[in-house]
Amino acid sequence: MKAKLLVLLKCFYNFTILIKIEAYFMDILLLVLGFALTILGLIGSFLPVLPGPLTGWAGLLLLHITNAVPMDKTFLAITLGVAVVVWLLDYIIPAMGTKKYGGSRYGVIGTTLGLIIGLLAPIPFGIIIGPFVGAFLGELLFDSKDQKRALKVAFGSFVGFLTSSFIKFTVAMVYLGFFIKITISNWQTIIQ
Repeated sequence: MKAKLLVLLKCFYNFTILIKIEAYFMDILLLVLGFALTILGLIGSFLPVLPGPLTGWAGLLLLHITNAVPMDKTFLAITLGVAVVVWLLDYIIPAMGTKKYGGSRYGVIGTTLGLIIGLLAPIPFGIIIGPFVGAFLGELLFDSKDQKRALKVAFGSFVGFLTSSFIKFTVAMVYLGFFIKITISNWQTIIQ
């Protein structure tokens, strides 16, 4: 009976070690994926297909899911709120730039279409040139005689795009900074 109990305890001990090893590798995997998402968040600051701050926030969430980092729901809620607000502003700011510089609905639509085409076109800086050209052409469709106004509106869309990208990049950089700071402060727990 003692021998069976000893074998059972040994199996249980080996099982707990296996669980600890799996948890360690899962934490490392979550850490690496979280870091990749925060880097993608930075890249997404300039690519309209990838929501930069929300992607960076997903990286912070993965970091907090690990066993090594204590879950901070308040921190995650606040950073999620900021990411959602910035994501919503991303759709409003370029149109506001176009409107502020006297743009019509055609200019706003041209900005959006130019952004999509600029992203997909295999030309250098297409993501910057696209909205500018789109707003310009949209305004020329609206009023083909006033090229000066069309150029002014195109500049407004460019300013809106830059403003939106700067805000997204700033938030994504802050999230990357949070990720690095939290990882460093919990490093001893992570590598154990």
